[in-house]
Amino acid sequence: MGAGALFVAVFLACAVEAVEATTIVLAAGTARDWRSAVIGVLAGIAVLAVITAALGPAVGALPLSALRLFVGALLLVFGLQWLRKAVLRASGHKALHDEDEIYHEQLSAARAAAPRRAGLVTDMYAFTLSFKGVLLEGLEVVFIVLTFGANAGALPLAALAAGCAVLLVAGAGAAVRAPLARVPENTMKFAVGVMLTSFGTFWGAEGAGARWPGSDAALLAIVPAIAVFSIALAAVLRRVPAGGQAAGGQAATAGQPAQVRR
Repeated sequence: MGAGALFVAVFLACAVEAVEATTIVLAAGTARDWRSAVIGVLAGIAVLAVITAALGPAVGALPLSALRLFVGALLLVFGLQWLRKAVLRASGHKALHDEDEIYHEQLSAARAAAPRRAGLVTDMYAFTLSFKGVLLEGLEVVFIVLTFGANAGALPLAALAAGCAVLLVAGAGAAVRAPLARVPENTMKFAVGVMLTSFGTFWGAEGAGARWPGSDAALLAIVPAIAVFSIALAAVLRRVPAGGQAAGGQAATAGQPAQVRR
């Protein structure tokens, strides 16, 4: 797997998680207390650092064939889930992911919660909301970095790609102090689903003892094949009625949403 492909795959996957975490933190800080929200972010990062330090050596100690089989299976599980949702969204059978709507939902819930102080944290709701958002989305970032980096033997590059994605998204969120609704997240989720499924198929088969024609170059055929199949499946599903209506009228392509619900 080339360095460029690794960087792009990790960057896009981590950017999606970073957008979702940023939306939660923005809601917590805007509606409640920025200081408590920032403390929650730092606490979440600290826990993630401990988890990464514990899991990193364990993943790296596995034999390469066992590692690829294990990681390939995990990537397929995650990738097929992402791809399934992306195809359903693209075909109009599932409401598109809308960060603006999610932001306002989190904002309303935060404003309605009762204030509570604990030690240095002046608002426990803002702290808890930010902490959980960073931890849950961050765990997926850690998983992506460790699996892609360990399999390709390039953990520093995978970590760099993740760091660039997180810093870019977090910086944009801090600058505008608003949900990143203009980020084409549904398209990115579709692309990430294709990539995770492709790499999971590739590494899982290698871990089971299969040999791909052309070695890493086989990905140049696997990725487009899964992408074309997914797009074709979405096109077929658009012709199937959804929710009592023809899906065609409210369908969306992978990059052009027609629905804007969560």
